[in-house]
Amino acid sequence: MTPTLVRQHLPHSGAAPQMDQWARARDWAEIQERMLVPLYEAVYERLEVGSSTRLLGLGCGSGLALLMATARGASVTGLQAHAPERLALARERLLPEARGTRARTGARLTDGEPTDIHDAATAAYNLVTAFEPVGCVAGDSEGLTEALAAASPLVGRGVPVVLAGWGPPERCATSSVLRVAAKLADPLRGTGGWRPALRDDLEEVAQRAGLRPDGSGRVACPFGYADVDNAVRGLLSTGLFDAAVAATDPDQVDKEVREALHPYKRRDGTVWMPNVFRYLVARTV
Repeated sequence: MTPTLVRQHLPHSGAAPQMDQWARARDWAEIQERMLVPLYEAVYERLEVGSSTRLLGLGCGSGLALLMATARGASVTGLQAHAPERLALARERLLPEARGTRARTGARLTDGEPTDIHDAATAAYNLVTAFEPVGCVAGDSEGLTEALAAASPLVGRGVPVVLAGWGPPERCATSSVLRVAAKLADPLRGTGGWRPALRDDLEEVAQRAGLRPDGSGRVACPFGYADVDNAVRGLLSTGLFDAAVAATDPDQVDKEVREALHPYKRRDGTVWMPNVFRYLVARTV
C-alpha cells in the first residue's frame, strides 16, 4: 500500500506484479480496511477527537479513519500519494460531489504530500495521524520520517502525532500467513518482503522525525472474513504479498495463502485470526 495497512515497496528486481488496481482498492475498502476500526476508535477515544479537532491524516487510503473522525465532528484533511484508486474511494465517502452524498464538514483530500496543502487558507492542525502500520515489511517506514517533517510547518508545538504498527508476532495470528510472503519472496529478500515487527519500530520512527514519545497502547484487531476466498482477497489487497507474486506467480501465492489460512477456518466456513496492533502517541517539539 501505499495502502493503509502497510506501505507498498515493489521489488527492485524482477517484474512488478500485474493486477487490477481498481479491484484491489475495492477489496481493501470493502474487506480489509475495517479490520483496523478498533485501532482508530482507541486512538480517537484516547485523544478525545471531536468538534475542536483539526486532523491531518497522512496516507489516508480509502478514507475510513477520516470518515470515523468526521462522525465525531472533526475537520479532516487526508493525504494519499501514489494510490489514485484508494483516494477516489475516499472521495466517494467524504466529499459531497461523490454520488450525491451529504457534505462532510471540513473534509479535504489531496493526492500528494504535506507540502501540497501548505497554503494561507489552511488552519493549523492539532492532530496528525499516520495509521499505515509500520514494522511488518522491510523498509516500510521509508518516507514516513520525511512526511512527518514536511507536516511540521502545518502544526504547532506539542501537537500529538499518532504512529501505528503491528504487534509482536506471537500476538498476531496473521503473522503465520504473512510468513508465506517472506518464504516465496526469498529471492528478493530485503525488497519488500514481510519481517516480524520489532519492539521499538515506532519509537525509532518518532526519534528520526524529531518527535517526543508521549504514551502508547495496544489494541486487539482481529481479522475476520466471511470465507477463505474473502480472506485471500482481503490479504492480497494489502500489498504485503506483492514481492512474493513478483518472485513466483499469482497462482502459487494464492495456493499457499489458502493453505496457511486453513488453521484459522472455523466450522461455519468463516476465517478468524486474532491480532494485536500497537500505536504510539508522540508530540511535536
